[in-house]
Amino acid sequence: MAEPKSSAPPRSSSDQRNIAALPPRNSSARAELVEHLADKAKLIRRETVRLSRIAGAGHYSGTFSAAELIAALYYAQLRYQPSDPGWPDRDRFVLSKGHAAIGLYPVLADVGFFDSALLDQYTRLGSIFGDHPDMRKVPGIDFSSGSLGHGLSVALGLALAARVQGRSYRSYCLLGDGELAEGQVWQAAMAAGHFKTGSLIAIIDRNQLSIDGPTETIMGVEPLDAKFEAFRWKVHRIDGHDLDAILDMFAQLDDDPNGPPQLIIADTIKGRGVQRMELDTDWHVGNLVGADYDDVMNEIDAGLQPSIGGR
Repeated sequence: MAEPKSSAPPRSSSDQRNIAALPPRNSSARAELVEHLADKAKLIRRETVRLSRIAGAGHYSGTFSAAELIAALYYAQLRYQPSDPGWPDRDRFVLSKGHAAIGLYPVLADVGFFDSALLDQYTRLGSIFGDHPDMRKVPGIDFSSGSLGHGLSVALGLALAARVQGRSYRSYCLLGDGELAEGQVWQAAMAAGHFKTGSLIAIIDRNQLSIDGPTETIMGVEPLDAKFEAFRWKVHRIDGHDLDAILDMFAQLDDDPNGPPQLIIADTIKGRGVQRMELDTDWHVGNLVGADYDDVMNEIDAGLQPSIGGR
């Protein structure tokens, strides 16, 4: 992993994943936490739009669908030390849907892995940031993803490595629903259940679309719950844009590393946060310019509005 480029103070090296208990719903502390995470989801969407303009194009809609999930992971769940990206006891995070890296880079900068000014050269010659993440160059990246279907196998290997090394870290993997058509995903799912890797947490961004159209038209993946349960996973299903639901789900995860692997199916909307992009295949990759750019930035700043996609 690349060396850090930031002097940001490290997180606690305690083995306690959640230092403070999750504030109860309807409390002021919970409201503050959810508001904080919503602001970070806005950051992800805004920076995705800005960086896409620098590059001339970018993956908007598949990043927007995962914004709340990534925000909750990095600001409320994962264990890591920005000053020491290679910290052996850090939680591992594998972004299997590597094309969403454009939304992950700003988060890594924001928490202190590197200077955010480096993002101004996104995809330029000599930049460490490509359209897909490179673990050899970008501090905080645990796997060079982008070739869809590989991430769950890697995350499983990391979970098994924790068992061999006697470490307590978890291995998280964020998958797209379109990549579930890859056979390697199901080989990994079967092996994870067989080896009882309870420290493996898979999250499916169930945003309903792949680049060519609806997943259920191109290669149906449902019923996901029953399929993973058949491979001996513990399965949960939530609204992937509901920060309260995401936080509650993280708090309910089992701590037994020798229990069943754990899956969170996050029902989301591709393009969520910008109504013109929601469930529209034309915005898988795009480039906003002029008044369209300004309109979208204003819409993101206003926060999530009622969705045309029904969630």
